[in-house]
Amino acid sequence: MAAPFFSTPFQPFVYQSPQDAVTPFQILGSEAQIVQIMLKPQEKVVAKPGSMCYMSGSIQMENVYAPENEAGVWQWLFGKSVTSIVLHNTGSTDGFVGIAAPTIARILPIDLAIFGGQMLCQPDAFLCSINDVKVNNTIDQRARNVVTSAEGFLRQKISGQGLAFLVGGGSVVQKNLVVGEVLAVDVSNIVALSASVNVQIKYNGPMRRVVFGGDNLVTAVLTGPGIVFIQSMPFQRLSQRVARAVTSPNMRENPKFFLQIAIFFFIAYVIVVSSLILTDI
Repeated sequence: MAAPFFSTPFQPFVYQSPQDAVTPFQILGSEAQIVQIMLKPQEKVVAKPGSMCYMSGSIQMENVYAPENEAGVWQWLFGKSVTSIVLHNTGSTDGFVGIAAPTIARILPIDLAIFGGQMLCQPDAFLCSINDVKVNNTIDQRARNVVTSAEGFLRQKISGQGLAFLVGGGSVVQKNLVVGEVLAVDVSNIVALSASVNVQIKYNGPMRRVVFGGDNLVTAVLTGPGIVFIQSMPFQRLSQRVARAVTSPNMRENPKFFLQIAIFFFIAYVIVVSSLILTDI
């Protein structure tokens, strides 16, 4: 039985590979989810660095570099990891691993065989995989599809016939597009889409607004056929709002904020003037 796209908390599923190998897994939790995968002897899971939450005693973990990563240098320049971890059951009995979502996100089990063996994703969408799955981070050479953030500059392609687990922030919606159906989505809200979907980038406003940032300024116009997964709260947007709340306190919440700034500049002014007077003397 092939894995479904979505799952409910604590509900067990069974993935059957094209070679008839059976791998049970569970998706635990509701917001910040964990996928628990059962591994038979000599079976392994490839996961994103830092995603391992727990594992049984028979599991060995190794950090490896993926040679198929075509944009490894670019990933490194943008502060992203260029390695993967391999969790291998070296024991003689069944073991298990728990892979956690890196933020408040849902975990999506994607059977690549259903999608023709290929999916296009946001760079940080991939979490872990079972069986034959390759992750390529490539650069989109089409100038019209290059947006001002690294998330739009890099594209992640997942291919193979195995089971991949992706993460989507907040709530996740699945849209099934028929031939010729058009859907406009903010670029940061796209988790993944099938390779059959045509993507065009649209800038909503002058280019200077896009360069200097803002919300809903770049839209992806998607044309079917194909399947699209949409997230309600991208991590990039969540982190920006948290940063604004921390670094830009509201006047009503902190009425002394501007007074503190005024005192700081007054003290700085006094120090500068005093230095000039002492210098002249």
